[in-house]
Amino acid sequence: MASMKERHCDILIVGGGTGAIGAALAALRMGKSVIISEETDWLGGQLTAQAVPPDENPWVDQCGATATYMRFSDAVRDYYRRNYPLTEKARHTMNFNPGQGNVSRLCHEPRAGLAVIEELLAPYRSRRQLEVLLYHAPVAAETAGDRLRAVTLEDSRSGDQVIITAPYILDATELGDLLELANVEHVIGAESQAQTGEMHAVAGEPLPLDQQSISWCFAIDYLPGEDHTIDKPADYDFWRGYQADFWPDKQLSWVYSSPITLEPVHRPIFQDAGVGHYREFPGDLWHFRRILYRGHYAEGAFPSDITLVNWPQIDYWLKPLLGVSDTTKQAALRECKQLSFAMLYWMQTEAPRSDGKGYGYPGLRLRPDVVGTADGMAKYVYVREARRIEAEFTVLEEHVGVQQRGALDTAEQFDDSVGIGSYRIDLHPSTGMRNYIDISSYPFQIPLGALIPKRVENLLPACKNLGVTHITNGCYRLHPVEWNIGEAAGALAAYCLDTGLSPRQVRNTEGHLRDFQRLLARDIGVPLAWPPYARRATR
Repeated sequence: MASMKERHCDILIVGGGTGAIGAALAALRMGKSVIISEETDWLGGQLTAQAVPPDENPWVDQCGATATYMRFSDAVRDYYRRNYPLTEKARHTMNFNPGQGNVSRLCHEPRAGLAVIEELLAPYRSRRQLEVLLYHAPVAAETAGDRLRAVTLEDSRSGDQVIITAPYILDATELGDLLELANVEHVIGAESQAQTGEMHAVAGEPLPLDQQSISWCFAIDYLPGEDHTIDKPADYDFWRGYQADFWPDKQLSWVYSSPITLEPVHRPIFQDAGVGHYREFPGDLWHFRRILYRGHYAEGAFPSDITLVNWPQIDYWLKPLLGVSDTTKQAALRECKQLSFAMLYWMQTEAPRSDGKGYGYPGLRLRPDVVGTADGMAKYVYVREARRIEAEFTVLEEHVGVQQRGALDTAEQFDDSVGIGSYRIDLHPSTGMRNYIDISSYPFQIPLGALIPKRVENLLPACKNLGVTHITNGCYRLHPVEWNIGEAAGALAAYCLDTGLSPRQVRNTEGHLRDFQRLLARDIGVPLAWPPYARRATR
């Protein structure tokens, strides 16, 4: 029989994703007791459970990330140096990249990220300052006026529930679940140009059900001469024949839209002799998000590289996850996973080979061990867009977008900055049946006003659910930015507990704002502005 318990802590972090780790480390460092809940059995979100190698800014090894994020990155490299039989050259390579994937300077296996996260949190767990509740998801929230008093979490294994009270509660869930449960004012989907004045917002009415595509990632290696073909997926015939009106070819194809130009791009999994390089993306799909490069090791140490499939072909856009019934949401998740299985089966059986040797690569092997699941798919779907708070301040395209900034040559400089980030405004095809929106942006700041709900006093966003729009979410959603958002939220909650101030008072009182910013910069290691050499760059 399911049971009910009650608990209390200083700061409750609901959701254990990338932002949650940054939030927890900041709050714990400031002496606060913290509980983190996570609905899977892996902390880390994008970095681990969703199996998405980091998308980062080009200066990330020197600047553009918080001290703890850089500590995480360094520790991942050290993890490989300590535990893997690297060649001497690889072992002594500065800013070593385990996978040599070309999407990032740090393409690593999900388990490596998980191990480092556990190491970072271990001292606080040992002293009982931190408790982590795995397999727990929020099912209810209790409010009192403009405050969130408690959250009910349910254990998916036993059905047991625990009610946790805390003076500050952070929403680090992938979909912004607390915003709905606690009736916090929020936005979903695409705002209209009339609402935001953004050049790339939708014309006419807002489209709340127009949300970025999701992807169910998986890892594979390649053993030529062997046959690792999976059973034919139930939905394979549908996906084999499906082509969206805006897409240049069938979903299961080596052809997809260039995110920037929308021109067709042909990019096979392997780039064999004579194929050449492609204009938008040098190389092939195999090297795009490769997470283990066997060339870093002695000959024969590993039978194959390992690569992570998070490619345009597995972007799912038929149904949204937000603003729909649970039945529709579950159908979307099932169909998304089926698309990923279908892509793998197509590659194994019917994909045109670039070496001219017919069709299919049966030696492609699904790696469930890499992602820690029985079926081989990541533990959680990769979510690019969540519910977003209606905030004291909302970041718009006019603040960061190169085109809309016009003659200005930097992003808006925010007086209340609590961090920085840099990435293109990168929106994947959406459930509104719209193709990519991928436009240049300037290196930007994270304004404190975007972390403060317009009404609720003690709930803070700790991931991509801050005050951004459908458009600006496209550059605020990546790994180091999400970590920074969480870190700022965790530090803010702790600072408010220490001072007796509300987040709103901190932002709107000059002296308190400067004190908090000094704490972030000096004690936590959060950069508040870009150095001059990066500020005018474009992505």
